[in-house]
Amino acid sequence: MYRLIALLLALLVSAPANLFAATQQDIESLRKQIEELTEELEYLSARIDKPERHATLDRIQWSGDLRVKADTLHYRDVTFNPGINIDFDDFGARAMQGEFGNPADPTSALGQMMAGNPDLAQAFMNGQLAGVMPFAMQEKRTYDLNNDIIYTTRLRLGMKAKVADNVDFIGRLLMYKNWGDSTGVKVFDSWGAFTMDGTNSGNTTGDWLHVERAFFDWKDIGGSNFYLSIGRRPSTYGAPSHLRENELRGGTPSGHLVHFNFDGITAGYKLSELTGIEGQTVRFCYGQGFESEWGNGEMFNQINTKDVHLGGFNIDALNDGTNFLQLTLFRAMDVTDGFKGLIAFPNQFAELFELDLNNDLQNFPSFNFVTRVQPATNIGDITLGGIGFTRQEENGINWFVSGGWTYSEPNGKSGMFGGLLSDPVYRAVLDDTGNIAFAPAGVTDSDNHHGYSIYLGIQIPSWKGKAGLEYNYGSQYWNPFTQAQDDMIGPKLATRGHVGEAYYIFDINRNMFLKIGGLYYDYVYTGSGSPVGAPQKVKDVKNGKAVSLLPAVDTAWDAYLSMTVKF
Repeated sequence: MYRLIALLLALLVSAPANLFAATQQDIESLRKQIEELTEELEYLSARIDKPERHATLDRIQWSGDLRVKADTLHYRDVTFNPGINIDFDDFGARAMQGEFGNPADPTSALGQMMAGNPDLAQAFMNGQLAGVMPFAMQEKRTYDLNNDIIYTTRLRLGMKAKVADNVDFIGRLLMYKNWGDSTGVKVFDSWGAFTMDGTNSGNTTGDWLHVERAFFDWKDIGGSNFYLSIGRRPSTYGAPSHLRENELRGGTPSGHLVHFNFDGITAGYKLSELTGIEGQTVRFCYGQGFESEWGNGEMFNQINTKDVHLGGFNIDALNDGTNFLQLTLFRAMDVTDGFKGLIAFPNQFAELFELDLNNDLQNFPSFNFVTRVQPATNIGDITLGGIGFTRQEENGINWFVSGGWTYSEPNGKSGMFGGLLSDPVYRAVLDDTGNIAFAPAGVTDSDNHHGYSIYLGIQIPSWKGKAGLEYNYGSQYWNPFTQAQDDMIGPKLATRGHVGEAYYIFDINRNMFLKIGGLYYDYVYTGSGSPVGAPQKVKDVKNGKAVSLLPAVDTAWDAYLSMTVKF
């Protein structure tokens, strides 16, 4: 616009002098005014162009937070008592029929086995081994472990963009790493060491960014109260677990039941206008927890697993800013005995299951080979339900109580580590070399199991911050989807046993805070956080009455200090 004005003025100045009867002095004065006007127009144009350029180029609004944390970790009475459950009745019947050769012949498969395991042979001959019994494969060891200091950094970059008046895009990128470690693959010594699609946000994986969330919200569809959201879901940091994180509710489902990333769809309806109850919303959620065929070598035609599908309801029954009441019920169908991912293979397993490999590994004692793993079979269905209530008092105190329930329905199938809340039963077979080996042939338990958990907490305003106390307990068959919690010892809300936590948050300013606290774990049963394998009493593993392929922890504690900066 300003260029057009300047051009017209220039034409007027260049017109013949006799048309305007202007003096040379008048012309110079007019030119000076034109230059001043041009400069002012350029300044105004720059001011107008800047927000236009911002609107065009900076459509994504960025936010984020950076947390640095120091933990000191201490494990007490860790017991490694590896073994398998063997069907000795089946073994005895087939041995009596001569399937494994003459026991008196030292060259037969049975004779060699008895010579190599004299204690086992004696117990078997004395009738002490009958039915399905655990067989220890190594001498039991119990010890303590300490990691006096471990530092971590977590970076989260939030993204938001306005697509239309009623459509938004929301995403979050995440980096979470140990200091001095970006390998991203851990030795598989516990289920918490297995990083997979649903737990990347809660496991230290290295100095690269993961897409933790990426979805769109389509609100008020057609002027109605319906909304639709599709993508990588906001399924972490839900209520009431958000209080200990010192942030607003970050996830849709109950944090007591679900802290797990997945891809899916949410369809919701705002009931408030119909019922008059503030904040009342009902949502149906669907997702996929595992893709079975693609990328698993299906062209070899040996894939025997189904996709894992999730579906259920999350209902905000009341959300008025003071009281929050949430109901959750959903189901995971065709759960598998693991997930796709990478692990560093424990050398200790080679000693148990692959002696030739173990001999080679003796030349490389500090090496662990990295391998891709994937499920072997579907093991059953899991239903989860819960009710949680959170309230903020007028004096600033926040408190909550939450109850969780899980119902596991195994189908009797088993992978290497077991079936749904059951251990594999091994059956004697003759291998290719004519020696006796043991292969999975069933499970120790195919019954359905109920599990439950309680979660209580209070957060009290204190000097320049707030103090909190929390307690949770999980029963023997408690089986939630909270494996992406980033507690260093293990996701506390998945614990089969007791966990107590105390913390203090000191607000440095509105965008910075310090947090100091501690967690104490008292494990009652093994396998916390894993749907695979039978939960054994920890005390039975310690005294040798039960076996466990992974080390069993009795008690543990974690003291931590962190600083978080929001931007």
